[in-house]
Amino acid sequence: MKITEKLTDTLIPIYDSRDDYFGLDDPAEVSQEIIDQVKNIINTVKEQGDDALIDYTRQFDKVERDSVTVTLEEVNKARDISPETVSLIQEAAGNIRQFHQQEMAYLKTWKRQYGGSYAGRMSTPINRVGIYVPGGTAAYPSSVLMNIIPAQVAGVKEIALVSPPHPATGYINPFIIATAALTGVKEMYAVGGAQAVAALAYGTESISPVDKITGPGNIYVMEAKHQVFGKTGIESLAGPSEIVILADSEAEPAWIASDLLSQAEHDVYARAILVSPDKDILERSKEEVLTQLETLPRQEIARTSLMKKGAFILAEDLEQGVEIVNRLAPEHLELMVKDPDSLLEAITSAGAVFMGDHTPESVGDYWAGPNHILPTGGNARYGSALSVEDFCKWTSVIKYSRKKLEENARKIAAFARLEGLEAHARSVERRFKGK
Repeated sequence: MKITEKLTDTLIPIYDSRDDYFGLDDPAEVSQEIIDQVKNIINTVKEQGDDALIDYTRQFDKVERDSVTVTLEEVNKARDISPETVSLIQEAAGNIRQFHQQEMAYLKTWKRQYGGSYAGRMSTPINRVGIYVPGGTAAYPSSVLMNIIPAQVAGVKEIALVSPPHPATGYINPFIIATAALTGVKEMYAVGGAQAVAALAYGTESISPVDKITGPGNIYVMEAKHQVFGKTGIESLAGPSEIVILADSEAEPAWIASDLLSQAEHDVYARAILVSPDKDILERSKEEVLTQLETLPRQEIARTSLMKKGAFILAEDLEQGVEIVNRLAPEHLELMVKDPDSLLEAITSAGAVFMGDHTPESVGDYWAGPNHILPTGGNARYGSALSVEDFCKWTSVIKYSRKKLEENARKIAAFARLEGLEAHARSVERRFKGK
């Protein structure tokens, strides 16, 4: 039940029991209507190719284009941005690239040698990937960097970017185009939604099929990635963005509120949650949210998000707060506590953890270097941030000498017959028949 009567008529519900909250938090399933719509879009793109992409762009984005291919003229026009903006993008890109280059140390080919035999693992980059960059109510050049840079560091040879055109201009957001161009990517297409995912998976006259699709999108994009998986790879089924803040009695309510709103402004399905053992922090943070909301440019989106998905949860203590956090398995977790390092090892499920009062989630979104494409919807229980490894394949490599095979032939054949696979057993024994 709610903590006080006073708070029941304001924006965000406050729960005095974790069970009260989790009982209301059943994940929403994709409706059958959306599943069927996406299936129809995919089949139409498979059958009609570019014509379907142009028709869907007219229907869904209210944009008339003769081609989905971004022209050199569009690229040159988008590049006409201020030197300050170029410098900003390049510095952020440098931080992100430096971070992902460190990941390469863990992706080396290795072999375990024994005599003239060995077994090991060989890492090779995916040949061609498709990058989906959302458009709609906001533009995300940061997502361009977060997708493209680890792919480039991994050694991916071909990168195709898709993003929906804006109805006011008919073009992809210029900051998205300019950012992609600054990374060296030249293959871009003005198409979004499920139709873009279908084009990347199956190919059209203009777009060659890719081996893997990465990048977040709306529910139609997510469902399309779900349906094309198997035909092509995907990195995850990323849903609406989310933040959970675990705060103690020394946290600053104004900072808590601003960080919650930084997620709520993404879209109406974004989730912003505060967990604290301090009732006063919950109440003061809630008042700050309401105050700051009034001057927020995207206040209607944030307000709807908070009403639909926002929650403040009163924990018994920080230990129980950590339990709640791990159960939520959030995309972004901020530890706004006096000693965040003392809690870190207890955090088992979070996409990214932001340590202390001076590490707002925006630091990770744009600047620090770690990838901001993260598991959502509780998927941090088993998922991870996008990394160089997502753009690599691992191939097992085995070489047995005659001596090594002869030493183990009887055991291998016995194991094969354990499974009833006689040909497997004979394929080993045949090499020594009559010897």
